[in-house]
Amino acid sequence: MNSAKKLIPYLKPYLLWVIIAPFLMMLEVFMDLLQPRMVQRVIDQGVAQSDVNLVIQTGLLMLVIAVIGAFGGMANGYFAEKVSQGFGADMREVLFRKVQSFSFGNLDQFGTGQLITRLTNDVNQVQEAIVMILRMMVRAPFLLIGSIIMAILTSPELLFILLILLPVELVVVLLIIRKATPLFTQVQDRLDKLNEVMQENLAGVRVVKAFGRAPYEEARFSTANTNLTNKSIQAGRTVAFLPSFMMMTINMGVIGVLWFGGTNVTSGDMEIGQLIAFVNYLFITLFSLMMVSQMVILVARAEASARRIDEVLSTVPDVQNREQALHEAGLQGRVSFEHVSFKYNGDESEPVLIDVSFTAEPGEVVALLGTTGSGKSSLVHLIPRYYDASAGRVMIDGIDVRDLDIATLRRKIGVALQESVLFSGTIRDNIRYGRPDASEEEVVAAAKAAQAHDFIQSFPEGYDTQLGQRGVNLSGGQKQRIAIARALLLKPAVLILDDSTSAVDVETEARIQEALQDIMRQHTSFIIAQRISTVLAADKILVLDGGKIAAQGTHLELMKTSPIYRDIYSSQLGNGGAAYA
Repeated sequence: MNSAKKLIPYLKPYLLWVIIAPFLMMLEVFMDLLQPRMVQRVIDQGVAQSDVNLVIQTGLLMLVIAVIGAFGGMANGYFAEKVSQGFGADMREVLFRKVQSFSFGNLDQFGTGQLITRLTNDVNQVQEAIVMILRMMVRAPFLLIGSIIMAILTSPELLFILLILLPVELVVVLLIIRKATPLFTQVQDRLDKLNEVMQENLAGVRVVKAFGRAPYEEARFSTANTNLTNKSIQAGRTVAFLPSFMMMTINMGVIGVLWFGGTNVTSGDMEIGQLIAFVNYLFITLFSLMMVSQMVILVARAEASARRIDEVLSTVPDVQNREQALHEAGLQGRVSFEHVSFKYNGDESEPVLIDVSFTAEPGEVVALLGTTGSGKSSLVHLIPRYYDASAGRVMIDGIDVRDLDIATLRRKIGVALQESVLFSGTIRDNIRYGRPDASEEEVVAAAKAAQAHDFIQSFPEGYDTQLGQRGVNLSGGQKQRIAIARALLLKPAVLILDDSTSAVDVETEARIQEALQDIMRQHTSFIIAQRISTVLAADKILVLDGGKIAAQGTHLELMKTSPIYRDIYSSQLGNGGAAYA
């Protein structure tokens, strides 16, 4: 229950309701416990003695008691729901903010599907447990204890039946709970997997259709769905035995009471109303124990969800601000790597960058070339601290990036990635995403530089055109150009274009490069490109191979000194590129 205890502080804003709700439930319980004694009074004193006035008075009193009890129950339910829904809303907010603080490494660790499950299904499980606790956690124990006391007061000679049945029920309940709790954890884990498959499929549905892989994806989903179903059935089957066993126990208890109590009534040692009252208290006692067992199972299931929620809340972001981090820095954009090495997942994986050292002066254009997996994207991801270097230092203007406030650092770095992520909203909103206060003139200027203005103007609503989720109503090239405009609008000290023109044609790419020539001189620019023609004019070209800088220099220098660069050049331009040599 340690994980559940860690979530208790989030109930603090609703402390008053948490206190009031149990008292209202106690009122309902007390009223419910009075009813069997009222029935006993009607039968033994009213009916047996033909006292009509007593029957009417007691009936009216029972009605008042029922109304008071109903008020307590309904008010308890109202406050329990307010606490539960408020807690759920707050918890989702806290989890979402926590996820926003995660570094890329943390996001790699959890995965999108898991995080979606934890923000939705797991929070719902804990919400249901809170309602159950505020209602049944009070009702069931008080009914159990109160009904036992009332049963003793009503007929002590029949108490032995309760003493036989209660231990049997308790042992069975504990065994089932012990077996069911780990099963519910496994159910949530398999729900994670189902969400991962579904999220991947929906995000990549166009790729699925393009390659005709719908049957394969259906099989993946079916496997995940079947695994979840089977484990849910196993967990449900484990706890499904409990209600039936409880009802059997209750019925056996009623039979026992009627058998032995009937004998006492026949012999004149017990009144009929007394016997009926005891049967009611017996039923309440055993039924309340069944409620306790179901409540414990639900709480056990919520504990599994609380543990998963706590895993997110207790995760320390890999990338954090240092104490006394610099919040104000007029960065000019001099970037230097000093013996930088980097591994994903700490020491558990092979290094993707090994002893990388170079310097990019303000206004320089630095191009990164290399085969897939050579470490190009990993290198530029270290500049805005998406990840932190495993060894060495990344410096901007002589300041270690780890000494800069993360928000301050990233405001000075514009990034356009190969996978252009756009959000629902207008084109203008997407370009302004990093600078919501940018003027219309600045937005248009950035779009023109990215060669996006003409196609934007071709839409009937221009910059007010509404984009679907992830910019679904734009082509890949159009999305990339808007992403470049978004990066340019920041007017950053460092501009990173990570293969950001891969989806545009050669002619459009040439126009973009021409338009960016003057703009890139205002920044320190890093360009990752698959087409070597894109980087020929760069001030410095870094050739990466196996995570190391195999060569660096200008195009002409590398043509003379780097066999790897010459191979890349020849494979793409061949003799037709002689003019560039």
